[in-house]
Amino acid sequence: MADDVKLAQAETFDVGGVEMLRPFQIRRLGHFGLDVDDVEACRDFYERMMGLRVADPLDLGGRIPEDEKGKYGPTVGYFMRHGTDHHSFVIFPRRVRRRLLPHVTGDITVNQITWQVSSLREVVGGNTWLKDILRVVRTGRDAPGSNWHFYPLDPFGHTNELYYGIEQIGWDGLSKPMKIHRKHYAEPPELPHRSELAEVEEGMAAGIDIRTGVRPVERLEETHDVGGILMGRPFKVVKIGPVRLFVPDMNEAIAFYRDKLGLTITETINYKGHTCTFLRANTEHHSLALYPRALRAELGLSEHTSLMSIGMQVGEYSQLINGLDFLREHGQKIVTLPQELFPGMEHNAFVVDPDGHLVQLYFAMEQIGWDGKPCPAAQRPKIDNENMPGKVAATASSFAGEVFLGPWN
Repeated sequence: MADDVKLAQAETFDVGGVEMLRPFQIRRLGHFGLDVDDVEACRDFYERMMGLRVADPLDLGGRIPEDEKGKYGPTVGYFMRHGTDHHSFVIFPRRVRRRLLPHVTGDITVNQITWQVSSLREVVGGNTWLKDILRVVRTGRDAPGSNWHFYPLDPFGHTNELYYGIEQIGWDGLSKPMKIHRKHYAEPPELPHRSELAEVEEGMAAGIDIRTGVRPVERLEETHDVGGILMGRPFKVVKIGPVRLFVPDMNEAIAFYRDKLGLTITETINYKGHTCTFLRANTEHHSLALYPRALRAELGLSEHTSLMSIGMQVGEYSQLINGLDFLREHGQKIVTLPQELFPGMEHNAFVVDPDGHLVQLYFAMEQIGWDGKPCPAAQRPKIDNENMPGKVAATASSFAGEVFLGPWN
């Protein structure tokens, strides 16, 4: 009832025929990025160890002033994917990005937190609405990736992106050739805009060879039986997220992510005197978790980054167990953190990337139903991440949530 009163008293927007408080509705965490000091070491880690695939490289060197060429080290970053989205994860050179983007300062190594909406009209309308109340640092369209977007900053300088229409990569593994992007968009387009199909057909009519995109290769020999499929590692990343951030002011963070972007608070906990907040974009318990910055040192985590971790969900519980063993055998550092910090998530552990960022591997995430309420804490399974069993009993979360489409490899 309270939401109905709020809706009746506020300006509303037509979002695909539904009356909403914003001209957009975030559907999911679409992709995520990091700025790193050693791009090639991180590429090797995320590609060879984690199984992500390079969709396209991007050289930022052309944006560096001529008299500063070579001053900031390597300039190439990578768009990477776990599924058919052109990219679900990106890594870019930290020093170069800091030269190009003055707002990226301090402990911010998060390149982007990217939220998917369902229409181009939502992107255009969202940009118009938010740019009057927030700092929006970029609008237009990505190349590579083809997604329409705008980039609002949170109060602490983390770059968020709202996007529509990311390129899909099919059975041949080829990304769209850069030459197919015949027009650069640095502003939202006029609506209605021509379709993706019409754009591609126009490029083909102009003689562009659509078979010249980037195609990845498997870095490891396929020796692991993963659900009956031979793969290069004994697990498959099937989803990106949740994102966990340390923030200096919880009220300001909530005002941005809940009140401006429209995420929903699922749960708030108190951990040793620290209030932690968990927000969702869809039915998952949380796609974003906010922790007080003061907690970072208490947990013994690196103060070079405001990121606690980025999540990567694997396809089966057995893949979690086998994957952690595989990563240990390949010299990767595995750590655990107090389970109380991850309500709604079952067994999980963290692998440390070459830059010191934590990647949280997990299998099951609690889903929220029609009443909007999480499972009572007393009814959740007891999780001991230091001693994961070989098998676990089924729960309502075991195979719930976003489904991975397509073959694992």
